[in-house]
Amino acid sequence: EVQVVESGGGLVQPGASLRLSCTASGFTFSNSPIRWARQTPEKGLQWVSGINSDGKTYYTDSVKGRFTISRDNAKNTVYLQMNMLKPEDTAIYYCLLVSYDPPIRGQGTQVTVSS
Repeated sequence: EVQVVESGGGLVQPGASLRLSCTASGFTFSNSPIRWARQTPEKGLQWVSGINSDGKTYYTDSVKGRFTISRDNAKNTVYLQMNMLKPEDTAIYYCLLVSYDPPIRGQGTQVTVSS
């Protein structure tokens, strides 16, 4: 059974940092592209960042220069380092296994950026 677990969210002030983790099991992790997306009631689900099996990374424009995605295949984990957080980054963050149709995701982790 494929399982995905996101963690690392929290309540932080603007300008702070958080590191999200996505740990998955039940499939060949090292071969799989992984995406981070975030969801708010106002904007729905929006993709944030992605990393392919070859390590190539992608970012949406609003997080470029602030977020960094990485993977540790030995730990079956993808990380999203988020720096200089802004109130507009507030959302539930999901890790998605996009090699599945529909993509498989976990329960999400809440990130709240507020003073």
